[in-house]
Amino acid sequence: MKISFIGGGNMARAIISGLKKTALSRAEINVVELDAAKRLQLEDEFGVQTTEHLPSVVDADIIVLAVKPQQLRDISIFLASFLNEQLIISIAAGISCQALSRWLNGYNAIVRVMPNTPAQIQAGISGLYAAEGVSIEQREQANLLLSAVGSTLWVDDESKIDAVTAISGSGPAYVFYFIEALEQAALELGFDQEQARVLSLQTFLGASQLASQSASPAAELRAQVTSKGGTTASAIQSMEQATIKQSIIQAAHAAATRAHELGEQLAKD
Repeated sequence: MKISFIGGGNMARAIISGLKKTALSRAEINVVELDAAKRLQLEDEFGVQTTEHLPSVVDADIIVLAVKPQQLRDISIFLASFLNEQLIISIAAGISCQALSRWLNGYNAIVRVMPNTPAQIQAGISGLYAAEGVSIEQREQANLLLSAVGSTLWVDDESKIDAVTAISGSGPAYVFYFIEALEQAALELGFDQEQARVLSLQTFLGASQLASQSASPAAELRAQVTSKGGTTASAIQSMEQATIKQSIIQAAHAAATRAHELGEQLAKD
């Protein structure tokens, strides 16, 4: 299985790094990247082939579009005349399969993917949607590729990719934001910077692992920590009064709406 990446940025690097753990030969991976320094780094770190020439991707079984959404239209129009049976995987945010297919002159073997940044340490989750032209074998290939960097979640409605963007795509930023706040609180309560960091990070790590390994829903796990009249109850009451939960929900809705808006803007010819 030959794979060509168009773009050698962070997400492409994350996927290539994850593929180290599979049986795929590094010689079967080609990366098109204009930046000479990035090409050299990719070759040295991963042992893959690199080039600055776009036509080199056409003999691949899978072509991964890992460029900025603003670049996708011109690249797709160029690729259109070379496509035969290749699987196109797009990790460009906002661009619908319909728009991509239009630029590819009706080609429809497209899987749209929304990964997230923990993919850089093979701990990500990717939402995937397959257009009608994707075969069962190609769907399995896409799943294998993205499984190299974490979990996968297939959706049967492309509009849900905007929701995936709002929850898991943008979600790490929400978590980092909460960690920032907890660290600041720790500093104000007398801890030094390193102590505040360790306390905050380990709390998130441990709580996440507990939630992932427990059959209980998050609300029940929270209740187990929250003794009536205790310190946690006081903290939760303060958050409820500040409508923290509703603010997070509203933020996710705002992200989903913006993802849809950006997709419509970028899809215009």
